[in-house]
Amino acid sequence: MLQIIHIDEHLVAIAKPAGLLVHRSSIAAQEQVFALQLLRDQLGRPVWPAHRLDRGTSGLLLFALDADTASQLGQAFEQGQARKRYLALVRGWPAAAEGSIEHPLARDPELPSAGQPLLESRTDWRSLARVEWPLSVDARFATSRYSLLEARPLTGRRHQIRRHLKHIAHPIIGDATHGKGAHNRAVAAFLGEQRLWLHALELNIRHPWTGEALQLRAAPGPEWEAMLGRGEWRTSEGEAWGQAGWREKLGWG
Repeated sequence: MLQIIHIDEHLVAIAKPAGLLVHRSSIAAQEQVFALQLLRDQLGRPVWPAHRLDRGTSGLLLFALDADTASQLGQAFEQGQARKRYLALVRGWPAAAEGSIEHPLARDPELPSAGQPLLESRTDWRSLARVEWPLSVDARFATSRYSLLEARPLTGRRHQIRRHLKHIAHPIIGDATHGKGAHNRAVAAFLGEQRLWLHALELNIRHPWTGEALQLRAAPGPEWEAMLGRGEWRTSEGEAWGQAGWREKLGWG
């Protein structure tokens, strides 16, 4: 049973678990279970995905309940009228507290970039907290550093956040395509959880028919709470993140 965050006569938002495909894909032709299929059966009516989340990404996923709404929502996403906020666990400590990545991306990340047109792409980010765990990924160091970032993509390229964070040398942990295998394996063993540490926390969009400003949120799963409970998390300014404080700071307390 999928968790429904919001539903009205035109649209429905769910919390997609990590590992679930949005819809059938040639990349994973052997898969038989999809969010679209599960939601359709759960509601007993057709649904249309308004946007996509990568298979490994958890969080807020929006569907239309009729074709006209699907068209309206599709235009809103294409024109950049939907504002999205993600959480990402990344390798390293960024030198700055926040930044903007403006790096053109090839349309299809599954193909070589050479020969593809490069599309304008921008992701804003800020560092929320950072930690040093007792993981020796490099023989020169007894510990490894990681950060929790907030990412806000201003454009909607495929794998945009994953590719942009790789571009600034802070790849997302658990990203088998754009990340670092040694860190992925070490963190998975340390936390006892193997996943892509990327979560679609929030979506802000105007309702296509009523004009209402919708702020939709999907709280991260218990694995995020467990992860943030390991080690001494602090902001880049050195402020401690206590168990009572990080929920409010992340906006899901």
